[in-house]
Amino acid sequence: MKKLRILLEMIKFEHTLFAIPFAIIAMMLAADVIPTLYQMFWILVALTFARTVAMLWNRIADAKIDARNPRTMNRAIPRGLVSIRSAAVMLVLSCGVFIFSASMLNRLSFVLSFPALFVIFAYSYLKRFTWLSHFVLGLVDAMAPAGAWIAIRGDLPFSIMLLSLAVIFWVGGFDILYSLMDLDFDRREHLFSIPAMFGVSRGIFVSRLMHALMVLALILFGLIYPMHLLYFVGIAFVVALLLYEHRLIRPDDFSKVEKAFYETNIGVSGIMLFFSAIDIWLKVGL
Repeated sequence: MKKLRILLEMIKFEHTLFAIPFAIIAMMLAADVIPTLYQMFWILVALTFARTVAMLWNRIADAKIDARNPRTMNRAIPRGLVSIRSAAVMLVLSCGVFIFSASMLNRLSFVLSFPALFVIFAYSYLKRFTWLSHFVLGLVDAMAPAGAWIAIRGDLPFSIMLLSLAVIFWVGGFDILYSLMDLDFDRREHLFSIPAMFGVSRGIFVSRLMHALMVLALILFGLIYPMHLLYFVGIAFVVALLLYEHRLIRPDDFSKVEKAFYETNIGVSGIMLFFSAIDIWLKVGL
């Protein structure tokens, strides 16, 4: 149990809660509310292990950087609680489970599992070269709703691309805020983030802009798909949460970044799932 707790802490298993609710929304829409148990099982397995691959690879790739960063030096690999070799074994197994679960859904899901892994692996190195890493992290999470739809329908319509675009803006926006905690370290180590490159005030402005674009993408998705009233009520609550998140963070005070990161963003995905699920349920007359 101790080793399991260390593993779950290392891969931040709770972060799966960010992407899975949007994947469930796409899954419900694709299946007209309730997919088969077979589909649900393999979609959730694929999502969970894709996230596990992302976190394991990030911990392996950043092991030396984490050891120098005061915020991350107590992570499992820098402390020696998990060896690089053990993490690599878990990584290979997780990749295998992800690819296998995709193959159990349909051919397109299987084929796309390989470029999906490429994006996941590439992300961890991008902050060494470009501040666009925030957007790529958003793309990694945005593959969840797109992948869930493809797993059931075998295609990707424009409306679901808008839903995924909303996730890109949302995740990229809160990742910019999260990077504020490493501002001094990133500058010292010549790592790229928007706040480190362009300043704190501009970084916060870009984050706010991205969250505004997220809301716009959600609205456009709701109009084009189309969704009904309760979905838009959910967006109103999301706007309130995002406003609260940005109110917690000021250019001269980063003390509440972690609070804003966890509390508000898990709330955003949970609220969207709750109101969207009821909206979809009512739309088909169940």
